[in-house]
Amino acid sequence: MNTVNAHQKTVIFLLICGIAGALLYPLTDIIAGNLYKGYSFNEQTVSELFAIGAPTSQLVVILFTISSLFFLAFASGIWLLSGGKRMLKELAIMIVGNAINSLLLWNFFPMHMRGIPPTFTDTMHGILAINPFVLVSLILGAIYFKNWFRYYSIVTILLLIIMVVFAVPKALLVYENSPTPGLGIMERASQYGHQLWHAILAIVLLKKRVDFDTTINDERKWH
Repeated sequence: MNTVNAHQKTVIFLLICGIAGALLYPLTDIIAGNLYKGYSFNEQTVSELFAIGAPTSQLVVILFTISSLFFLAFASGIWLLSGGKRMLKELAIMIVGNAINSLLLWNFFPMHMRGIPPTFTDTMHGILAINPFVLVSLILGAIYFKNWFRYYSIVTILLLIIMVVFAVPKALLVYENSPTPGLGIMERASQYGHQLWHAILAIVLLKKRVDFDTTINDERKWH
């Protein structure tokens, strides 16, 4: 019984980390954006808050790194809770991929501030910013869950795709140091959207957790 209780408490803690990581990202963005004198949430991207030379770079990198570490813990919780369910394990792997991708982005490949000629780090930043792990996670969520969360996942996928389609042309203008009205709003709609999805996923998993000996065997509770 003690082993069961310890396992359940561990899983609960790890799933809560998913909520913490999802909340820390927008909170960091909002705080840093207000600390950065002259920063525009409308025209500028989140990446510009931790760009090389940005006054908020160190703060954002530290907090975003913590957020990514929370997601690694969250993925561990999903893996422990999966009970042999292959798709949940795949979802956990995608969240790990997202976290590692993000850690590389924050810590090793920040972009340069506007007006500075792009270098290799900017190229890598653009590649890592694509981050396919997020979209795959959303798709897995839409496939696995058969209740309201499936429809919510589909809506989030559509939001992500629409925002990316409209934001990419404007994002290319950043390297030309050209005006980018609306870019910040579109990027944040996408970023906040999938962060919220992860937080709600954690809540759903917390509500559906079961005993260690029968983890996720009752499909009706999940679907």
